[in-house]
Amino acid sequence: MKKCFVLSHFFEYGEDNFYEELKIIGVYSSRAKAEQAIERYILLPGFNNYTREAFCIDEATIDYGREWENGFVKADEID
Repeated sequence: MKKCFVLSHFFEYGEDNFYEELKIIGVYSSRAKAEQAIERYILLPGFNNYTREAFCIDEATIDYGREWENGFVKADEID
């Protein structure tokens, strides 16, 4: 199975970090290319207000979507 690497940027803000913002920045063919992208983005306005920990690289399998086969539950519906 072919893998890819999804680069995202995530942070919380507002009173008690009530709000969250997630941006999917790009999808890369290797972890190294995703790391290189972080080096470019971390210098840009907005991104440079946050630490490297705000960036996340997730490995994914192309053409594989079994993670959601049973649907989902919203956070406010969990007991």
